[in-house]
Amino acid sequence: MKIGIIKYSVICYCLFFLFFIQTTDGQTFPKALKNSRPNIIFVMTDDQGMGDLSCTGNEVVKTPNIDAFYQKSTRFTEYHVSPTCAPTRAAIMSGRHEFRVGVTHTILERERMALDVYTLPQALQSVGYKTGLFGKWHLGDADDYLPQNRGFDEVLMHGGGGIGQVNLGDFPPNKDNVYFDNVLLHNETIVKTKGFCTDVFFDAAMAWIKENIDNKQQYFTYVSLNAPHAPLVAPENYKKRFLELGYDEGTASRYGMIENIDDNFGRLMSKLEEWNVLENTLVIFTTDNGATHLRGTLNGEKVKHFNANLKGGKNSPNEGGDHVPLFMYWKGVLTEGKDINQLTAHIDLYPTFSELTGAQLPETMQRLEGLSLIPLLENTVSIWEDRLLFTHCGRWKTGMVNKAKYTKMAIRSQQWRFVNNAELYDIINDPGERHNVAAEHPDVIAKFLEPYNEWWSNSIPLMINENRKRVKEQPLHIKYYKQLEAEGIPNWNPEDTITEKN
Repeated sequence: MKIGIIKYSVICYCLFFLFFIQTTDGQTFPKALKNSRPNIIFVMTDDQGMGDLSCTGNEVVKTPNIDAFYQKSTRFTEYHVSPTCAPTRAAIMSGRHEFRVGVTHTILERERMALDVYTLPQALQSVGYKTGLFGKWHLGDADDYLPQNRGFDEVLMHGGGGIGQVNLGDFPPNKDNVYFDNVLLHNETIVKTKGFCTDVFFDAAMAWIKENIDNKQQYFTYVSLNAPHAPLVAPENYKKRFLELGYDEGTASRYGMIENIDDNFGRLMSKLEEWNVLENTLVIFTTDNGATHLRGTLNGEKVKHFNANLKGGKNSPNEGGDHVPLFMYWKGVLTEGKDINQLTAHIDLYPTFSELTGAQLPETMQRLEGLSLIPLLENTVSIWEDRLLFTHCGRWKTGMVNKAKYTKMAIRSQQWRFVNNAELYDIINDPGERHNVAAEHPDVIAKFLEPYNEWWSNSIPLMINENRKRVKEQPLHIKYYKQLEAEGIPNWNPEDTITEKN
Protein backbone atom coordinates (compact mmCIF):
# COMPACT_ATOMS: atom_id res chain seq x y z
CA MET A 1 0.00 0.00 0.00
CA LYS A 2 2.82 2.38 0.92
CA ILE A 3 4.66 1.64 -2.36
CA GLY A 4 1.46 2.35 -4.28
CA ILE A 5 1.08 5.73 -2.61
CA ILE A 6 4.70 6.60 -3.44
CA LYS A 7 4.22 5.65 -7.10
CA TYR A 8 1.01 7.68 -7.24
CA SER A 9 2.79 10.69 -5.72
CA VAL A 10 5.66 10.43 -8.21
CA ILE A 11 3.23 10.26 -11.14
CA CYS A 12 1.32 13.27 -9.86
CA TYR A 13 4.55 15.22 -9.41
CA CYS A 14 5.68 14.38 -12.95
CA LEU A 15 2.34 15.40 -14.41
CA PHE A 16 2.44 18.66 -12.47
CA PHE A 17 6.00 19.34 -13.64
CA LEU A 18 5.08 18.72 -17.28
CA PHE A 19 2.04 20.95 -16.94
CA PHE A 20 4.14 23.67 -15.33
CA ILE A 21 6.85 23.79 -17.99
CA GLN A 22 4.23 23.81 -20.74
CA THR A 23 2.19 26.66 -19.32
CA THR A 24 4.74 29.09 -17.89
CA ASP A 25 4.29 32.36 -19.81
CA GLY A 26 1.95 30.47 -22.16
CA GLN A 27 4.94 28.86 -23.90
CA THR A 28 6.54 25.44 -24.04
CA PHE A 29 10.15 25.43 -22.98
CA PRO A 30 12.34 24.16 -25.82
CA LYS A 31 13.39 20.55 -25.85
CA ALA A 32 17.06 19.66 -25.49
CA LEU A 33 18.67 21.14 -28.58
CA LYS A 34 22.14 19.60 -28.56
CA ASN A 35 22.43 16.98 -31.33
CA SER A 36 18.84 17.67 -32.40
CA ARG A 37 20.02 17.95 -36.04
CA PRO A 38 17.56 20.38 -37.64
CA ASN A 39 17.86 21.55 -41.19
CA ILE A 40 19.21 25.12 -41.10
CA ILE A 41 18.25 27.96 -43.42
CA PHE A 42 20.36 31.05 -42.76
CA VAL A 43 19.25 34.20 -44.60
CA MET A 44 21.60 37.17 -44.37
CA THR A 45 21.12 40.44 -46.23
CA ASP A 46 23.84 42.94 -47.12
CA ASP A 47 24.10 46.46 -45.65
CA GLN A 48 20.62 46.32 -44.10
CA GLY A 49 20.66 47.94 -40.68
CA MET A 50 18.61 47.60 -37.53
CA GLY A 51 16.26 50.35 -38.69
CA ASP A 52 15.42 48.89 -42.09
CA LEU A 53 12.39 46.83 -41.08
CA SER A 54 8.86 47.77 -40.07
CA CYS A 55 9.11 45.53 -37.00
CA THR A 56 12.09 47.52 -35.74
CA GLY A 57 10.37 50.86 -36.17
CA ASN A 58 10.73 51.99 -39.78
CA GLU A 59 7.49 53.70 -40.82
CA VAL A 60 8.35 54.10 -44.51
CA VAL A 61 9.47 50.69 -45.73
CA LYS A 62 6.94 47.84 -45.46
CA THR A 63 8.18 44.37 -44.52
CA PRO A 64 5.06 42.37 -43.56
CA ASN A 65 6.59 38.94 -44.10
CA ILE A 66 9.69 39.55 -42.00
CA ASP A 67 7.44 41.30 -39.45
CA ALA A 68 5.30 38.16 -39.18
CA PHE A 69 8.47 36.09 -38.82
CA TYR A 70 9.69 38.47 -36.11
CA GLN A 71 6.46 38.06 -34.15
CA LYS A 72 6.90 34.29 -33.83
CA SER A 73 10.70 34.23 -33.55
CA THR A 74 13.17 34.13 -30.74
CA ARG A 75 14.88 37.51 -31.11
CA PHE A 76 18.42 38.35 -30.02
CA THR A 77 18.21 42.04 -29.16
CA GLU A 78 21.94 42.50 -28.47
CA TYR A 79 23.43 40.66 -31.45
CA HIS A 80 26.59 42.13 -32.97
CA VAL A 81 28.56 41.50 -36.14
CA SER A 82 31.49 43.26 -37.84
CA PRO A 83 31.13 46.75 -39.34
CA THR A 84 31.60 45.60 -42.96
CA CYS A 85 30.82 42.70 -45.30
CA ALA A 86 33.74 40.28 -45.69
CA PRO A 87 34.76 40.52 -42.01
CA THR A 88 31.32 39.39 -40.82
CA ARG A 89 31.34 36.50 -43.29
CA ALA A 90 34.79 35.44 -42.15
CA ALA A 91 33.72 35.44 -38.50
CA ILE A 92 30.63 33.33 -39.26
CA MET A 93 32.54 30.83 -41.40
CA SER A 94 35.45 30.49 -38.95
CA GLY A 95 34.04 31.11 -35.48
CA ARG A 96 36.85 33.62 -34.88
CA HIS A 97 37.33 37.37 -35.13
CA GLU A 98 38.00 38.13 -38.78
CA PHE A 99 41.49 39.55 -38.15
CA ARG A 100 42.54 36.17 -36.77
CA VAL A 101 41.72 34.46 -40.06
CA GLY A 102 43.46 37.09 -42.18
CA VAL A 103 40.50 39.29 -43.15
CA THR A 104 41.16 42.98 -42.48
CA HIS A 105 39.47 44.59 -45.50
CA THR A 106 36.84 43.96 -48.14
CA ILE A 107 39.28 44.37 -51.08
CA LEU A 108 43.02 44.24 -51.92
CA GLU A 109 43.09 40.45 -51.39
CA ARG A 110 42.77 41.24 -47.69
CA GLU A 111 39.29 39.68 -47.83
CA ARG A 112 40.76 36.20 -48.37
CA MET A 113 39.96 33.89 -45.45
CA ALA A 114 43.00 31.88 -44.33
CA LEU A 115 43.18 28.48 -46.00
CA ASP A 116 43.86 26.62 -42.75
CA VAL A 117 40.38 27.48 -41.43
CA TYR A 118 38.12 24.47 -40.86
CA THR A 119 34.95 26.16 -42.01
CA LEU A 120 31.44 25.95 -40.63
CA PRO A 121 30.09 24.15 -43.73
CA GLN A 122 32.96 21.64 -43.50
CA ALA A 123 31.92 20.92 -39.92
CA LEU A 124 28.34 20.33 -41.04
CA GLN A 125 29.43 18.17 -43.98
CA SER A 126 31.30 15.96 -41.52
CA VAL A 127 27.99 14.85 -39.99
CA GLY A 128 26.12 14.29 -43.22
CA TYR A 129 24.66 17.70 -44.06
CA LYS A 130 24.52 18.97 -47.62
CA THR A 131 25.58 22.61 -47.77
CA GLY A 132 24.51 25.31 -50.22
CA LEU A 133 25.53 28.94 -50.77
CA PHE A 134 23.35 31.29 -52.82
CA GLY A 135 24.55 34.85 -53.37
CA LYS A 136 27.57 36.54 -51.87
CA TRP A 137 30.76 34.76 -50.75
CA HIS A 138 33.33 37.59 -50.53
CA LEU A 139 36.11 35.58 -48.88
CA GLY A 140 38.37 35.16 -51.90
CA ASP A 141 37.79 34.47 -55.60
CA ALA A 142 40.98 32.54 -56.39
CA ASP A 143 40.32 28.82 -56.81
CA ASP A 144 41.59 27.67 -53.42
CA TYR A 145 39.42 30.26 -51.66
CA LEU A 146 36.15 29.61 -53.49
CA PRO A 147 33.25 28.22 -51.42
CA GLN A 148 33.22 25.06 -53.54
CA ASN A 149 36.61 24.29 -51.98
CA ARG A 150 35.71 25.48 -48.47
CA GLY A 151 32.83 23.15 -47.65
CA PHE A 152 29.89 24.00 -49.91
CA ASP A 153 28.31 21.29 -52.08
CA GLU A 154 26.12 23.68 -54.07
CA VAL A 155 27.14 27.21 -55.03
CA LEU A 156 25.56 30.04 -57.00
CA MET A 157 27.60 33.18 -56.45
CA HIS A 158 28.74 36.49 -57.87
CA GLY A 159 32.32 37.66 -57.57
CA GLY A 160 34.05 40.20 -55.37
CA GLY A 161 32.00 42.14 -52.86
CA GLY A 162 29.04 42.98 -55.08
CA ILE A 163 27.40 42.40 -58.43
CA GLY A 164 28.78 44.91 -60.92
CA GLN A 165 32.01 45.56 -59.00
CA VAL A 166 33.99 44.28 -61.95
CA ASN A 167 37.25 46.06 -61.13
CA LEU A 168 37.15 44.34 -57.72
CA GLY A 169 36.53 40.84 -59.05
CA ASP A 170 32.98 40.35 -60.33
CA PHE A 171 32.33 38.93 -63.80
CA PRO A 172 32.91 41.45 -66.63
CA PRO A 173 29.38 41.35 -68.16
CA ASN A 174 27.81 42.43 -64.87
CA LYS A 175 29.16 45.93 -65.32
CA ASP A 176 26.47 46.58 -67.92
CA ASN A 177 23.54 44.62 -66.45
CA VAL A 178 23.79 45.38 -62.77
CA TYR A 179 21.44 43.19 -60.66
CA PHE A 180 19.46 41.90 -63.68
CA ASP A 181 20.23 38.87 -65.90
CA ASN A 182 23.58 38.42 -64.21
CA VAL A 183 26.50 36.18 -65.00
CA LEU A 184 27.20 34.01 -61.95
CA LEU A 185 29.31 31.02 -60.98
CA HIS A 186 27.26 27.85 -60.54
CA ASN A 187 29.55 25.27 -58.96
CA GLU A 188 32.31 24.92 -61.59
CA THR A 189 30.47 26.58 -64.50
CA ILE A 190 29.92 30.25 -65.24
CA VAL A 191 26.30 30.77 -66.29
CA LYS A 192 23.93 33.48 -67.47
CA THR A 193 20.79 33.90 -65.34
CA LYS A 194 17.57 35.74 -66.03
CA GLY A 195 15.74 38.09 -63.71
CA PHE A 196 16.45 40.26 -60.67
CA CYS A 197 19.34 38.91 -58.61
CA THR A 198 17.47 38.52 -55.29
CA ASP A 199 14.68 36.60 -57.03
CA VAL A 200 17.26 34.33 -58.68
CA PHE A 201 19.10 33.58 -55.43
CA PHE A 202 15.87 32.74 -53.58
CA ASP A 203 14.57 30.64 -56.49
CA ALA A 204 17.82 28.68 -56.62
CA ALA A 205 17.90 28.18 -52.86
CA MET A 206 14.29 26.96 -52.77
CA ALA A 207 14.84 24.55 -55.67
CA TRP A 208 17.87 23.10 -53.89
CA ILE A 209 16.04 22.89 -50.55
CA LYS A 210 13.16 21.01 -52.20
CA GLU A 211 15.58 18.57 -53.79
CA ASN A 212 17.09 17.81 -50.39
CA ILE A 213 13.65 17.44 -48.82
CA ASP A 214 12.62 14.98 -51.54
CA ASN A 215 15.84 13.03 -50.99
CA LYS A 216 15.34 13.07 -47.19
CA GLN A 217 18.73 14.72 -46.94
CA GLN A 218 19.65 17.12 -44.12
CA TYR A 219 20.91 20.47 -45.32
CA PHE A 220 22.39 23.85 -44.43
CA THR A 221 21.26 26.64 -46.76
CA TYR A 222 23.17 29.92 -46.71
CA VAL A 223 21.12 32.56 -48.55
CA SER A 224 23.69 35.34 -48.58
CA LEU A 225 22.09 38.19 -50.49
CA ASN A 226 23.97 41.09 -52.06
CA ALA A 227 20.93 43.36 -51.63
CA PRO A 228 20.42 46.08 -50.49
CA HIS A 229 24.15 46.73 -51.04
CA ALA A 230 25.00 49.47 -53.56
CA PRO A 231 24.70 50.07 -56.44
CA LEU A 232 21.13 50.87 -55.49
CA VAL A 233 19.08 49.15 -58.17
CA ALA A 234 15.58 47.68 -57.83
CA PRO A 235 12.80 46.55 -60.18
CA GLU A 236 10.65 49.48 -61.25
CA ASN A 237 7.52 48.16 -59.54
CA TYR A 238 9.36 48.11 -56.20
CA LYS A 239 10.66 51.67 -56.61
CA LYS A 240 7.34 53.14 -57.71
CA ARG A 241 5.72 53.73 -54.31
CA PHE A 242 8.75 55.55 -52.90
CA LEU A 243 9.20 57.73 -55.96
CA GLU A 244 5.53 58.71 -55.75
CA LEU A 245 6.05 59.64 -52.09
CA GLY A 246 8.78 62.02 -53.26
CA TYR A 247 11.95 60.16 -52.28
CA ASP A 248 15.16 60.39 -54.28
CA GLU A 249 16.12 57.63 -56.70
CA GLY A 250 18.69 56.08 -54.35
CA THR A 251 16.29 55.85 -51.42
CA ALA A 252 13.50 54.53 -53.64
CA SER A 253 15.80 51.85 -55.01
CA ARG A 254 17.20 50.83 -51.65
CA TYR A 255 13.81 50.59 -49.95
CA GLY A 256 12.51 48.82 -53.04
CA MET A 257 15.29 46.25 -52.71
CA ILE A 258 14.30 45.69 -49.06
CA GLU A 259 10.63 45.20 -49.94
CA ASN A 260 11.67 42.74 -52.65
CA ILE A 261 13.70 40.83 -50.05
CA ASP A 262 10.62 40.76 -47.84
CA ASP A 263 8.45 39.32 -50.63
CA ASN A 264 11.04 36.64 -51.35
CA PHE A 265 11.39 35.78 -47.68
CA GLY A 266 7.60 35.43 -47.54
CA ARG A 267 7.70 33.07 -50.53
CA LEU A 268 10.34 30.97 -48.78
CA MET A 269 8.31 30.68 -45.58
CA SER A 270 5.15 29.81 -47.51
CA LYS A 271 6.97 27.04 -49.36
CA LEU A 272 8.43 25.62 -46.17
CA GLU A 273 4.94 25.52 -44.69
CA GLU A 274 3.53 23.96 -47.86
CA TRP A 275 6.26 21.31 -47.79
CA ASN A 276 5.45 20.63 -44.12
CA VAL A 277 9.05 20.95 -42.93
CA LEU A 278 8.97 23.79 -40.41
CA GLU A 279 8.91 21.35 -37.49
CA ASN A 280 12.42 20.14 -38.35
CA THR A 281 13.91 23.33 -39.77
CA LEU A 282 15.63 26.22 -38.02
CA VAL A 283 15.09 29.40 -40.07
CA ILE A 284 17.21 32.47 -39.34
CA PHE A 285 17.03 36.05 -40.58
CA THR A 286 19.87 38.49 -39.98
CA THR A 287 22.05 41.12 -41.69
CA ASP A 288 25.81 41.47 -42.12
CA ASN A 289 26.45 45.00 -40.81
CA GLY A 290 24.86 48.38 -40.32
CA ALA A 291 22.92 50.42 -42.83
CA THR A 292 24.12 52.55 -45.71
CA HIS A 293 22.46 55.49 -47.49
CA LEU A 294 21.30 56.99 -44.20
CA ARG A 295 20.52 60.31 -45.84
CA GLY A 296 18.40 61.22 -48.84
CA THR A 297 15.81 63.70 -50.01
CA LEU A 298 12.04 63.83 -49.68
CA ASN A 299 10.29 66.22 -52.05
CA GLY A 300 13.61 67.98 -52.54
CA GLU A 301 14.33 68.43 -48.83
CA LYS A 302 17.25 66.66 -47.13
CA VAL A 303 16.16 63.93 -44.69
CA LYS A 304 17.80 61.42 -42.38
CA HIS A 305 16.52 57.89 -42.75
CA PHE A 306 15.40 55.88 -39.74
CA ASN A 307 18.28 53.98 -38.11
CA ALA A 308 16.58 52.62 -34.98
CA ASN A 309 18.05 55.64 -33.14
CA LEU A 310 21.53 54.12 -33.36
CA LYS A 311 24.69 56.17 -33.94
CA GLY A 312 26.62 55.40 -37.13
CA GLY A 313 26.13 52.95 -39.96
CA LYS A 314 28.23 50.58 -42.00
CA ASN A 315 31.99 50.95 -41.38
CA SER A 316 31.38 52.75 -38.09
CA PRO A 317 32.73 51.67 -34.68
CA ASN A 318 29.48 52.81 -33.07
CA GLU A 319 26.36 50.75 -32.42
CA GLY A 320 24.91 51.47 -35.85
CA GLY A 321 27.86 49.74 -37.46
CA ASP A 322 27.51 46.30 -35.91
CA HIS A 323 24.25 46.00 -33.93
CA VAL A 324 21.85 44.13 -36.24
CA PRO A 325 18.74 41.92 -36.13
CA LEU A 326 18.92 38.18 -35.42
CA PHE A 327 15.60 36.32 -35.53
CA MET A 328 15.36 32.52 -35.13
CA TYR A 329 12.29 30.38 -35.72
CA TRP A 330 11.84 26.63 -35.29
CA LYS A 331 8.18 25.70 -35.19
CA GLY A 332 7.14 23.97 -31.98
CA VAL A 333 10.67 24.00 -30.60
CA LEU A 334 11.90 27.54 -29.92
CA THR A 335 9.89 29.91 -27.79
CA GLU A 336 7.83 32.25 -29.95
CA GLY A 337 7.88 36.01 -29.44
CA LYS A 338 10.75 35.89 -26.98
CA ASP A 339 13.49 38.51 -26.65
CA ILE A 340 16.95 37.38 -25.55
CA ASN A 341 18.80 40.41 -24.23
CA GLN A 342 22.22 38.94 -23.42
CA LEU A 343 25.21 40.15 -25.44
CA THR A 344 25.83 37.82 -28.42
CA ALA A 345 27.79 37.91 -31.66
CA HIS A 346 28.38 36.33 -35.04
CA ILE A 347 31.26 34.25 -33.64
CA ASP A 348 28.64 32.42 -31.56
CA LEU A 349 26.96 30.87 -34.60
CA TYR A 350 29.69 28.32 -35.39
CA PRO A 351 29.65 26.65 -31.94
CA THR A 352 25.84 26.86 -31.86
CA PHE A 353 25.34 25.16 -35.23
CA SER A 354 28.03 22.60 -34.38
CA GLU A 355 26.25 21.59 -31.17
CA LEU A 356 22.84 21.56 -32.84
CA THR A 357 24.04 19.21 -35.57
CA GLY A 358 26.35 17.05 -33.47
CA ALA A 359 29.42 18.03 -35.48
CA GLN A 360 32.61 16.38 -34.25
CA LEU A 361 35.25 19.08 -34.62
CA PRO A 362 38.89 18.11 -35.19
CA GLU A 363 41.39 18.81 -32.44
CA THR A 364 43.77 20.55 -34.84
CA MET A 365 41.37 23.21 -36.12
CA GLN A 366 41.34 26.90 -35.20
CA ARG A 367 40.20 27.72 -31.66
CA LEU A 368 36.61 28.92 -31.67
CA GLU A 369 36.12 32.23 -29.88
CA GLY A 370 32.34 32.30 -29.57
CA LEU A 371 29.83 30.81 -27.16
CA SER A 372 27.07 28.35 -27.97
CA LEU A 373 23.67 30.01 -27.86
CA ILE A 374 21.92 26.77 -26.97
CA PRO A 375 21.57 27.57 -23.23
CA LEU A 376 19.86 30.83 -24.16
CA LEU A 377 17.60 29.11 -26.68
CA GLU A 378 16.68 26.38 -24.22
CA ASN A 379 15.95 28.84 -21.41
CA THR A 380 18.34 26.79 -19.27
CA VAL A 381 20.96 29.47 -18.67
CA SER A 382 20.89 30.95 -15.19
CA ILE A 383 23.85 33.30 -15.56
CA TRP A 384 25.25 34.54 -18.89
CA GLU A 385 28.59 35.96 -17.86
CA ASP A 386 29.50 39.39 -19.15
CA ARG A 387 31.98 39.40 -22.00
CA LEU A 388 34.03 41.80 -24.10
CA LEU A 389 33.51 42.00 -27.86
CA PHE A 390 36.27 43.71 -29.85
CA THR A 391 35.24 45.62 -32.96
CA HIS A 392 37.54 47.22 -35.49
CA CYS A 393 36.63 48.57 -38.91
CA GLY A 394 39.98 47.57 -40.40
CA ARG A 395 40.55 49.01 -43.88
CA TRP A 396 43.78 50.74 -42.93
CA LYS A 397 46.14 51.48 -45.78
CA THR A 398 48.41 48.59 -46.66
CA GLY A 399 51.38 48.49 -44.30
CA MET A 400 49.77 50.80 -41.73
CA VAL A 401 48.49 48.20 -39.27
CA ASN A 402 50.67 49.39 -36.40
CA LYS A 403 49.10 52.85 -36.54
CA ALA A 404 45.53 51.56 -36.70
CA LYS A 405 45.21 50.12 -33.20
CA TYR A 406 42.88 52.76 -31.77
CA THR A 407 41.38 54.03 -35.03
CA LYS A 408 37.74 53.12 -35.69
CA MET A 409 37.69 50.55 -32.89
CA ALA A 410 35.30 49.71 -30.09
CA ILE A 411 35.02 47.46 -27.06
CA ARG A 412 31.56 46.34 -26.04
CA SER A 413 30.29 44.75 -22.83
CA GLN A 414 26.69 44.24 -21.84
CA GLN A 415 26.51 47.77 -20.45
CA TRP A 416 29.31 49.77 -22.04
CA ARG A 417 30.73 50.73 -25.43
CA PHE A 418 34.23 52.24 -25.51
CA VAL A 419 35.02 53.90 -28.85
CA ASN A 420 38.32 55.06 -30.38
CA ASN A 421 40.13 54.98 -27.03
CA ALA A 422 38.31 58.18 -26.07
CA GLU A 423 34.55 57.83 -25.78
CA LEU A 424 32.58 55.71 -23.32
CA TYR A 425 28.82 55.20 -23.56
CA ASP A 426 26.41 53.55 -21.12
CA ILE A 427 24.45 51.57 -23.70
CA ILE A 428 21.82 50.36 -21.27
CA ASN A 429 20.79 53.93 -20.44
CA ASP A 430 22.05 55.63 -23.59
CA PRO A 431 21.66 53.22 -26.56
CA GLY A 432 21.98 56.10 -29.03
CA GLU A 433 25.47 57.01 -27.68
CA ARG A 434 24.60 60.65 -27.09
CA HIS A 435 26.54 61.21 -23.86
CA ASN A 436 30.25 60.47 -23.53
CA VAL A 437 30.85 59.50 -19.90
CA ALA A 438 34.54 58.56 -20.19
CA ALA A 439 35.61 61.15 -17.64
CA GLU A 440 33.24 59.73 -15.01
CA HIS A 441 34.31 56.09 -15.39
CA PRO A 442 38.09 55.70 -15.73
CA ASP A 443 37.77 52.39 -13.86
CA VAL A 444 35.66 50.91 -16.67
CA ILE A 445 38.14 52.04 -19.31
CA ALA A 446 41.05 50.57 -17.36
CA LYS A 447 39.33 47.18 -17.29
CA PHE A 448 38.81 47.31 -21.06
CA LEU A 449 42.26 48.40 -22.25
CA GLU A 450 44.42 45.56 -20.98
CA PRO A 451 42.35 42.79 -22.62
CA TYR A 452 42.12 44.82 -25.84
CA ASN A 453 45.86 45.45 -25.96
CA GLU A 454 46.56 41.76 -25.49
CA TRP A 455 43.99 40.84 -28.13
CA TRP A 456 45.48 43.28 -30.64
CA SER A 457 49.04 42.06 -30.09
CA ASN A 458 47.99 38.43 -30.50
CA SER A 459 45.98 39.23 -33.62
CA ILE A 460 48.72 40.97 -35.65
CA PRO A 461 50.68 37.78 -36.49
CA LEU A 462 47.45 36.24 -37.83
CA MET A 463 46.79 39.07 -40.30
CA ILE A 464 48.42 37.04 -43.06
CA ASN A 465 47.18 39.10 -46.02
CA GLU A 466 48.60 42.46 -44.95
CA ASN A 467 51.54 42.63 -47.35
CA ARG A 468 50.04 40.60 -50.16
CA LYS A 469 50.64 42.07 -53.60
CA ARG A 470 47.53 42.93 -55.58
CA VAL A 471 46.72 40.47 -58.32
CA LYS A 472 47.25 41.80 -61.82
CA GLU A 473 44.17 40.09 -63.20
CA GLN A 474 41.11 39.06 -61.21
CA PRO A 475 40.74 35.26 -60.89
CA LEU A 476 37.11 35.17 -62.01
CA HIS A 477 37.95 37.30 -65.05
CA ILE A 478 40.50 34.69 -66.12
CA LYS A 479 37.96 31.93 -65.54
CA TYR A 480 35.26 33.81 -67.45
CA TYR A 481 37.30 34.51 -70.59
CA LYS A 482 38.72 30.99 -70.64
CA GLN A 483 35.24 29.44 -70.57
CA LEU A 484 33.85 32.00 -73.01
CA GLU A 485 36.45 31.05 -75.59
CA ALA A 486 36.25 27.30 -75.00
CA GLU A 487 32.53 26.67 -74.71
CA GLY A 488 30.63 29.92 -74.19
CA ILE A 489 28.42 30.97 -71.28
CA PRO A 490 25.25 28.86 -71.06
CA ASN A 491 21.87 30.15 -69.96
CA TRP A 492 20.78 28.71 -66.61
CA ASN A 493 17.75 28.70 -64.33
CA PRO A 494 17.24 27.32 -60.82
CA GLU A 495 15.50 24.15 -62.01
CA ASP A 496 18.80 23.18 -63.62
CA THR A 497 20.17 22.72 -60.10
CA ILE A 498 18.04 19.58 -59.96
CA THR A 499 17.82 18.38 -63.55
CA GLU A 500 21.57 18.41 -64.22
CA LYS A 501 22.07 15.93 -61.35
CA ASN A 502 19.41 13.48 -62.58
